[in-house]
Amino acid sequence: MNCRIKDPSLYPSGLNKIEWVRRNMHLLNTIEESFLREQPFKGLRVALSVHLEAKTAYLCEVLKSGGAEMFVTGSNPLSTQDDVAAALVHDGISVFAIHGASEAEYKACLKDVLSCEPHIIIDDGGDLVYLLHTELPHLIPNILGGCEETTTGIHRLLSMQREGALRFPMFDVNDAQCKHLFDNRYGTGQSVFDGIDRTTNLIVAGKTVVVAGYGWCGKGVAMRAKGLGARVIVTEIDPVKAIEAVMDGFSVMKMEDAAPVGDVFVTVTGMRDVITESHMNRMKNGVLLCNAGHFDVEIDVKRLKEIAVETRAMKPNIEGYRLKNGNWLYLLADGRLVNLASGDGHPAEIMDMSFAIQALCARELALHTPKEARVYAVPEAIDSFVANEKLKSIGAAVDVLTDIQKEYANSWKV
Repeated sequence: MNCRIKDPSLYPSGLNKIEWVRRNMHLLNTIEESFLREQPFKGLRVALSVHLEAKTAYLCEVLKSGGAEMFVTGSNPLSTQDDVAAALVHDGISVFAIHGASEAEYKACLKDVLSCEPHIIIDDGGDLVYLLHTELPHLIPNILGGCEETTTGIHRLLSMQREGALRFPMFDVNDAQCKHLFDNRYGTGQSVFDGIDRTTNLIVAGKTVVVAGYGWCGKGVAMRAKGLGARVIVTEIDPVKAIEAVMDGFSVMKMEDAAPVGDVFVTVTGMRDVITESHMNRMKNGVLLCNAGHFDVEIDVKRLKEIAVETRAMKPNIEGYRLKNGNWLYLLADGRLVNLASGDGHPAEIMDMSFAIQALCARELALHTPKEARVYAVPEAIDSFVANEKLKSIGAAVDVLTDIQKEYANSWKV
């Protein structure tokens, strides 16, 4: 079996991590049982690029239980956990991922995964799809389709679709209700501050937290910052979302006005150059800069390094930059995803829902392959199944309409 990992002997602690999330991901438990019976992926190869930690590893195990031959890499070098990678190799899965890999090494791992000539793609951010369309198009005829679970990845796919460049069907997992309403909001909200706290060991209460972007991820970050006792400022480009933030109780202003008053800055926009040199020069001494968007482009890290007159590693995952005005700015996780590069990512119960959708959409691709090369919404039946199974797992239930109520709901007569 081919693999590219740091150290195979690290597998025992990785197995323990996977076992822990397995005990807390009840939806995937249920799906694993059905996959073992049905074998929907028998004879199929699946290439997966998702943040490689324990929850992702369990998704890989579930897909393998359904007969898939798995080829796995991470979607960010700093979020890869080497012991988890080793545990998957120990369980017979081909893994190509190393924590802290260089850009060249990261790309080599992506290509290694795709060299299996996959039938199904599970992507996070769109790197596998991009490589297939730009450098490895000869592999495309073999592909049934894929799944994408991030906002950034969906933006890339929709751009490809508009230009007529997309050559196989992709499921938009990100916009499934049981994904973005919970993963993006509650998952990001909690995991961002888990990462910040683990890295800095500083209090949030009493500080001013500036949240750039008020999409579902930004809503979650702002909500959690408020719950931890922070004053919250939101920056936005969408006037509707800005009004929503105001009515949710937050201050809204331009980044240039927020820069001098913020203590902690969290970017969650999916856009580049959200925090630039002009903003950095206006910031107070000692601010924390962190990003929770998929790519490390929201904070202009390159320019920060250029304008710094002194640089100092303060502690793991915190780099200090002193500007000409004497102020120190502290960058967390080198501007990469703070919740994964500085933590373990979203809680297991949250990723249980997102990965359940991934697994079921992959099954849909295997059994009922869409014919047209475009972006597809997740079937409503999958969203409903995930919601109902989640309710069961937490001991909750919903009412069901009676026949009379259904008739009333569908009639124009009072």
